[in-house]
Amino acid sequence: MLVLGTGGTIAGLAPSAAGNLGYTAAQLGIAALLDAVPGLPAVLSGDVLLSEQVAQVDSKDMSFAIWLALAQRVRHHLSQPDVRAVVITHGTDTLEETGYFLQAVLPAALIHAKPVVLTCAMRPASAQTPDGPQNLLDAVAVARTDGACGVMAVCAGVVHAGLDVQKNHTYRLDAFSSGDAGVLGHVEEGQLRLARNWPLAIAGYAHNAIDVISSETTWPQVEIVMSHAGCSGAMVDALLCQCRAGLPVRGIVVAATGNGTIHQDLEAALRRAVQAGVKVVRSTRCTNGRVLPTGASEFAHSNGLSPVKARIALMLELMLGPQAR
Repeated sequence: MLVLGTGGTIAGLAPSAAGNLGYTAAQLGIAALLDAVPGLPAVLSGDVLLSEQVAQVDSKDMSFAIWLALAQRVRHHLSQPDVRAVVITHGTDTLEETGYFLQAVLPAALIHAKPVVLTCAMRPASAQTPDGPQNLLDAVAVARTDGACGVMAVCAGVVHAGLDVQKNHTYRLDAFSSGDAGVLGHVEEGQLRLARNWPLAIAGYAHNAIDVISSETTWPQVEIVMSHAGCSGAMVDALLCQCRAGLPVRGIVVAATGNGTIHQDLEAALRRAVQAGVKVVRSTRCTNGRVLPTGASEFAHSNGLSPVKARIALMLELMLGPQAR
């Protein structure tokens, strides 16, 4: 089994053990993190655990370059016959985006056979009662479960699918939700209680997506705008001006109100964007639910994705072609 480190709060340190907020993320390497997890050999039950540091970053600063490097290393390790699973330590802020990206671009043949489990922490490693060690133990337990496959996230004893996971709390240890889809399961005393089927690869994405992306020198610029009371089209118009200045915006995702409704002034600006060749996709700013197509809007809906995940899907579509959606 491989554990890939990318930094995050789970690897963070604070000036004192009492500090759960005033810490610096991504300070400990993955080897040091694993050494600090009591009971890990018992959970491994004789399996060999190897580790690799892919990045060392506060996940708020996650980059496309790290995503690509991470996807390449996950694919490499899953392709080895003696590797049964990959666990990834990650910051909580963008974990949902990384989980969706990996679920979308990793070859279906690999993730239908072996699991990729992301885990994290809401308290730094230096805290009096850090949550990272237990989350790592739980992630390893899920990764070793017979039949486990797909991309998942494990936090506070709860297992989420990479497609559905969403951070929905700023501070509590159980900071994630799977929305209407419901959680995949729960880890109870080192054993997984599965609530629904393992996550499958996202249909329509090319099996060689990682190679296609790696040949791209620049990811397409896709931005998110929000519809709200008193909204104007100023943000969209500014993006279009940037486009005319030689920095092309290729796509805009709208975090719309309710079932994808958009303030009339913002809607007018988005029409101007479409006329300028920009792809527009509607999502919703609501935490739960999805945009249901009504035929009343000329803008595509997000196929149930949140704004941040719809942005990733649109970037992949622009890089891989229409067959990617």
